[in-house]
Amino acid sequence: MYSSGEGPGRRRPRLSDQETERRMLDTALAMVNRDGLTVGLDHLGFEDVIRDAGVARAAVYRRWPYKDLFFADLLRELAAGAAPAAAADGEATRRLVAAVLAERAAELASPQGRHDLVTELLRVTAAGDLETVSGSPEWRTYLALQATFLSLPEGDVRADVQAALARSERRFADRIARGWETVATALGYRVRPDSGGSFALIGTLAAATIRGLVIMAAADPELLTRRVPGNPTGASAAADWSLLGMAAAGIAVTYLEPDPDAE
Repeated sequence: MYSSGEGPGRRRPRLSDQETERRMLDTALAMVNRDGLTVGLDHLGFEDVIRDAGVARAAVYRRWPYKDLFFADLLRELAAGAAPAAAADGEATRRLVAAVLAERAAELASPQGRHDLVTELLRVTAAGDLETVSGSPEWRTYLALQATFLSLPEGDVRADVQAALARSERRFADRIARGWETVATALGYRVRPDSGGSFALIGTLAAATIRGLVIMAAADPELLTRRVPGNPTGASAAADWSLLGMAAAGIAVTYLEPDPDAE
């Protein structure tokens, strides 16, 4: 005989409807994170999610009478937590900036030195960000989620997913904008008053550039490693630039200038 609470006769603890819902969604999210997201959710089996979640089928079907209702809620959940990438505030980028500043701290003493230092930071961080984003599983899931959104019919699900993705895009652009503002201000630069720009605009343009290059690189991976010799900012010396670095330099030249009031 089995003692109470042991063996095959043990009954599964009864879950509330809220606990069942949360366990089902968390299980499906874990499956997506493990296996990736295709365009749509057809690769996820509703019965597989129920089995892996360890919940009662009757409770699941009481909450979602049709599997399409569950997948609609899962899309909302995915969109709410979606992020294009984490490169904008990644630890690797911070370490790279710190290393450049430590190695070339003496250049902070002159305007030309600060200009050269800003140029080098643009060059090296852009190359690192592009590699980080292009290799990010979160980025691939995010692109698939965007494609899934475009295939959704008009209605509440599409509107909810669109609103969540828009919030995610704004967060991504805001992180990039804060990064640019922090480095530019620390090195004595400001947004050019007559440019019509702002750090928020810079963040939006930089985010769009990253997205475009990574999408293009899916078909042409050489774009990630291509280097262009040049001197796009008028620094003291030319160097090899990534394509994202060249774009970032163009943004910087357009919108940033030394702040005459900075010490």
